[in-house]
Amino acid sequence: QVQLVESGGGLVQPGGSLRLSCAASGSISNIFARAWYRQAPGKQRELVASIMSGGMTNYADSVKGRFTISRDTAKNTVYLQMNSLKSEDTAVYYCNFRRLSGETYWGQGTQVTVSS
Repeated sequence: QVQLVESGGGLVQPGGSLRLSCAASGSISNIFARAWYRQAPGKQRELVASIMSGGMTNYADSVKGRFTISRDTAKNTVYLQMNSLKSEDTAVYYCNFRRLSGETYWGQGTQVTVSS
């Protein structure tokens, strides 16, 4: 089992920045992909960014150039740096870890609200 705890969400004005953190604990060997998803009210959960075990990253078109995913393997933590935030970035952000076997783990989510 893997436990994921997100932090760093909050209220920010348009154009501002936030950094989300996801701390992992438990059996974290053989993790193939680490990712951030988000879910806005009334919408489906969507992939925001992912980073593979080899370091390759992938971003949703809507966040390219504004968000950066990174990891600190020594701290078992994955980050999402979010810059130039827009109101449409408002959502609950979830951390996700996936093994090659397909086992998937989710955090509890952290709210990000972009509003003036």
